[in-house]
Amino acid sequence: MFKYLAGGIRRPIIRQFPLCSSLVRRNHTLEYEGLHPLLVQKAEKLVKEHDDLAEDISSGEHGFDTGKATKLARLSAVVERFNNYKKAQQEFEELKALLDDPSLKGEAESEIEEAKSTLETMAEVLQNQLVPTNPFIDKACMLELRPGVGGSEAMIFANDLLNMYKNYALKNGWPHKVLSISTTPTGNGLTEAIFSIDHPGSYERLQYEGGVHRVQRVPETESKGRVHTSTAAVVVLPQMNESSENMEEAEREFAPGEVRMDLMRSRGAGGQHVNTTDSAVRLTHIPTGIVVAMQDERSQHKNRAKAYMVLRARIAEKERIEKEEEERKKRTDQVTTTNRSDKIRTYNYSQNRITDHRCGFTAYKLEEIMSGEKFDEVVDAMDSFAKTEAMKQLLYDEK
Repeated sequence: MFKYLAGGIRRPIIRQFPLCSSLVRRNHTLEYEGLHPLLVQKAEKLVKEHDDLAEDISSGEHGFDTGKATKLARLSAVVERFNNYKKAQQEFEELKALLDDPSLKGEAESEIEEAKSTLETMAEVLQNQLVPTNPFIDKACMLELRPGVGGSEAMIFANDLLNMYKNYALKNGWPHKVLSISTTPTGNGLTEAIFSIDHPGSYERLQYEGGVHRVQRVPETESKGRVHTSTAAVVVLPQMNESSENMEEAEREFAPGEVRMDLMRSRGAGGQHVNTTDSAVRLTHIPTGIVVAMQDERSQHKNRAKAYMVLRARIAEKERIEKEEEERKKRTDQVTTTNRSDKIRTYNYSQNRITDHRCGFTAYKLEEIMSGEKFDEVVDAMDSFAKTEAMKQLLYDEK
């Protein structure tokens, strides 16, 4: 019989029974090192920050502050998990003390093994909460794709990447749509595209896709069978508002005069409607110089809404990157980053191989990855690498 303690660890209700030698384990299997001391130090700082913030809010001196309340709720979840972890760790030590009693050693050893496993799981979850994460991980996302070097082959590759992300969204059942696209005359390549995945949390899964993607393959137009190298650029943006149709809300985010809007006539396909109305919209954010143009919709209202949606996303991502760079400059030692670096990944078609140069992931299943079926393997490898690097940086910062 057992009783349950904090953290889900089961502890035996002590009873006498003969020692069973078959249950004896080597001592090293009963050891548990626990969280890294610097992580414990980080958690204890958060506990103090939580307590100070809770006292400040309860005093009511500064009135109700939504930002403080949200921060307190976030800290409360971490503090509760840390307190449960400490209780479970204490109970683990109490179980180990039972090893000194020959009549309880056998049962204690079997319980310690299970308790150790539970502690390791709790520590892993807590560790992930202590490591800083991207502030937009719960957001839906947008991907901007453009061809790089390589001419028409680069345009075809950019379209292949767009199809890969479409396939991945379909595999996961995520709602998605192409917000804007400019294709080549043949239709098999693109010069620019903005792809929206309207599923909360999709940004977390695709946040590391930003950067230069490189392809090595024999183009269909190559008569001598030579391998060509081309590139395409991907930018990943968080969706900052729930709907691209909510234009009024998007516009209210900006101060008067902060955004200049120009109306133009649409160019390209569109039948009789083309060049008859000023439906195309171009927004210029004066403080940053960011420009967004949208003309895919026949309605000026819809183009305007989409443009504001993209503008907000670009500004938010720019501010996030600038903040990270500012924090990084304060450090004397730098850990490898997962920001958009040059040539983040290579797609080698002749070898059916895909390689991510940041985390060292390599797989000989290019077709399955491009179809979306095995794309999670690439995402998981990069996610694991990013968390490891974030942990290194956290440990450095806590020194």
